[in-house]
Amino acid sequence: MPTRTLIENEADSRMRAVEMSDDIGRQIRSQRERAGISLRELARRLGISPSAVSQIETGKARPSVSTLYAIITELGMSLDELFGAGPAAPKRKPRRTSAPGGEDEAHERSAGDEGRHVQRAEGRTAIDLESGVRWERLTARADHDVDFLNVVYDVGGSSSQGGRFIRHPGREYGVLLSGTLEVTVGFDTFVLGPGDSISFDSTVPHLLRNVGDEPARGVWCVIGRNGEGTAGAGAPDEQT
Repeated sequence: MPTRTLIENEADSRMRAVEMSDDIGRQIRSQRERAGISLRELARRLGISPSAVSQIETGKARPSVSTLYAIITELGMSLDELFGAGPAAPKRKPRRTSAPGGEDEAHERSAGDEGRHVQRAEGRTAIDLESGVRWERLTARADHDVDFLNVVYDVGGSSSQGGRFIRHPGREYGVLLSGTLEVTVGFDTFVLGPGDSISFDSTVPHLLRNVGDEPARGVWCVIGRNGEGTAGAGAPDEQT
């Protein structure tokens, strides 16, 4: 697919995506209260100020990638809980097929199968994060074990502010579709261009940032983020 067409399609899907950013804080607060953790205690565990947590919960501030991962890991949440189910995508007429139960039954079954397996671009939910990063969920239904995302790093966008590293349980796989993305894993730094892909252990401190002059767009998958990790694996690390 030509780069221009790819970018135009991505821009269209970005405009159509169902915004979930304003709902993040409410869900974080609800989960924190259910877990019986005070705002100050959560802030202490995350290594950030209570006012920063309060601003995120009240929707006055958006978390960075590193802070959001730290919060949901500390609270035992899945990324899908933040995205939520979202409104249903516009219905499309299913393809006509023959079936022993008749055409009507085949149509209903086809529509149901699509809802389980297919996520239409105009119906996927999105989260805009503080550090110039946008996540759009690519799974049609909640999947506790896998984060499957369309990601956009705006010019200058980064997985955290101030060059701080992030680490969390799981393993990441990504392919860059357009733009330029610098990925630092441990002491190694790689610059990805369109078509380049990468995989790495997410428990190793890492940092992603757009070092180009156009938005960096790609598809990212994190497997096993909700599995057992090292103590404090969800918290951002200071750059060394």
